Amino acid sequence: MTLAERALERLRVWPDLRTGQASCGTGSALRAGRSEIVHFHSAHDVDLHLTDRALDRFAADLSESTAIRLVPGSRWVTVHLDCDTDVDLLMSLVSMALKAHQAPQADTADVCNFHRVTVIPSASARPGGDRGSSPRTGGR
Repeated sequence: MTLAERALERLRVWPDLRTGQASCGTGSALRAGRSEIVHFHSAHDVDLHLTDRALDRFAADLSESTAIRLVPGSRWVTVHLDCDTDVDLLMSLVSMALKAHQAPQADTADVCNFHRVTVIPSASARPGGDRGSSPRTGGR
């Protein structure tokens, strides 16, 4: 089971979320009310929909994570799942997104980051790469 599949299985049991097809046409989505919160695009890449307020508050912290990709002008954050810690980060961010989407907000058609973000695999994920260390932790 891939990291994205494990994350999706964990999130499917959350009572505020329901599954469906991602509006971008690629992968599965989790919705809360009228908002799509998460798109699962591949075995490692997940887009998470945040509000402007949440992004304003946490953008600096999110930009420091090697698992997070921010696209200027987008309220979608791409989370690259490379290890179990990234899945835990996603769980926390989904919880934050659910809370953020409970507040009234302007209805805008936001397109997720699929095809807008390129994730370069770490050395350990490339054929012949160093499998003894992680760029995120300095070795595990």
